[in-house]
Amino acid sequence: MSYQALARKWRPKTFAELSGQEHVVRALTNALEGGRLHHAYLLTGTRGVGKTTIARILAKSLNCITNGVSATPCGTCPACVDIDAGRFVDLLELDAASNTGIDNMREILDNARYAPTVGRYKVYLIDEVHMLSKAAFNSMLKTLEEPPEHVKFVLATTDPLKIPVTVLSRCLQFNLKQLAVQLIASRLAEIMRAEGIAFDENAAALIARVAHGSMRDALSVLDQAIAYGAGEVREAPVRAMLGAVDSDYCYRIADALLASDGPALLAEAKALAERSISMSSALDELASLFHRIAIAQTVPAALDSLPDAARIGGYTRAFTPEAVQLAYQICVQGREDLALAPDEQTGFAMTLLRLLAFEPGGGETKPAEPMRAQSTRSATAAVRSSVASAQSIPSAPINAAATAPRQAETAMPEISDWPAFVASMKLSGIALQLAGQTELRALNGNEFTLAVPEAARHLTDKAYADKLKAALEQTLGKRVRLVFEFVAESGETLSAQEKRERAARQAKTEAAFRDDPFVQDVLSRFDAHVKPDSIKPV
Repeated sequence: MSYQALARKWRPKTFAELSGQEHVVRALTNALEGGRLHHAYLLTGTRGVGKTTIARILAKSLNCITNGVSATPCGTCPACVDIDAGRFVDLLELDAASNTGIDNMREILDNARYAPTVGRYKVYLIDEVHMLSKAAFNSMLKTLEEPPEHVKFVLATTDPLKIPVTVLSRCLQFNLKQLAVQLIASRLAEIMRAEGIAFDENAAALIARVAHGSMRDALSVLDQAIAYGAGEVREAPVRAMLGAVDSDYCYRIADALLASDGPALLAEAKALAERSISMSSALDELASLFHRIAIAQTVPAALDSLPDAARIGGYTRAFTPEAVQLAYQICVQGREDLALAPDEQTGFAMTLLRLLAFEPGGGETKPAEPMRAQSTRSATAAVRSSVASAQSIPSAPINAAATAPRQAETAMPEISDWPAFVASMKLSGIALQLAGQTELRALNGNEFTLAVPEAARHLTDKAYADKLKAALEQTLGKRVRLVFEFVAESGETLSAQEKRERAARQAKTEAAFRDDPFVQDVLSRFDAHVKPDSIKPV
């Protein structure tokens, strides 16, 4: 007997076997059992989620000889067997992509007037119905609204937005969901056990992920994996077949980012290319890693449910939440940009370099320590102390050997000139935004009292304040404590100084522009006027 593809062999034959579409199954089951059958159904959803399967089960439910009209067709009567085999004469399946014209639709509608040949109902399954022409849609409107009693329409589409509203209003619409990865993996494992195929749970999960919510795609990949693995489905061969990146690569990339190790990142990109790993899959895995970190940072209770909880737990403390969000976005954007890159390895390497070079907040590049939650030299102090801690912290040098060279480079401004002192610390991102909004109100020993306007209160979040605290400790070579006072408006701050300087530069530039003879000639000759917003200082 010839081999039958798993996607065909294991297609669900009853509503009870259908997984992941409970909302549709429940509605159709209640309608069948209650005798409240609509004449037209519209099934929407991506490929491989069960649209055609549901239509065929519905056709069996309507035409089963043994059980009559019910939600539980017998599956053994001639009608059920013929529908499963695709040869039931009263189930007419039409591919709208190949039959888009009005002539095709008229032929169907003319045939609909006649009674079923062998069944109880004629069921018309029109797949990819959005491909029909406007004239074809118009020709079927009247029949959709008032079809013969013996006719049921099941329309299926992956793009419901292209279907006219006049058609949508005549149908009961069901949106089929993409299937969850866990659900697909569980179903694959069930099928492999039934088929007597040796497999790894991780291999099933990997296939489920690449299926992107489609059970049919998952079964097709499983067929390929069985052939590739000589009758077994193991993780390593499946990864090799798919060109999927091993999760350990993701961890090494994350570790290299934390260490600001550019050569290590480029070495990982080269290693992936040498193994012919799919760069898009690698970025998918990397984005998934940052997604898991974000989940654990936002909902700590969810950490235990993650498969790599131990690694993720460490990263939640090492990366700031803002850096995780930015890293995820860079990975997603990098995947889109792969098609525009000279080659995939170049595109992947550039994405890794972006992860290294950019940090959230200020939009500046910072090759050193771009994503770390704390700088290496002040990490211990930052972890042990809190911005709001009432505990007295003794003045003690921290890693003086590391801070001395920096202090020797240039004379630091006096702390009393707070805006200049803040500018000299060369902060970036959120820490710079916070420091730029502060005014030094008092300095008592190691305690800095900083005034912050209410509008900038959100910048005093512990994660941001810890960055400012760490920078101060690194600059001064001693431990400090920050106390924030919230005021309506802050006074002399770095942000206020920069705002005045920008306004002065803008005014000077506008004056110079207007005094230019050429500009004055254009204004007088053409009765023109200058748009101030278009003048920018150089």
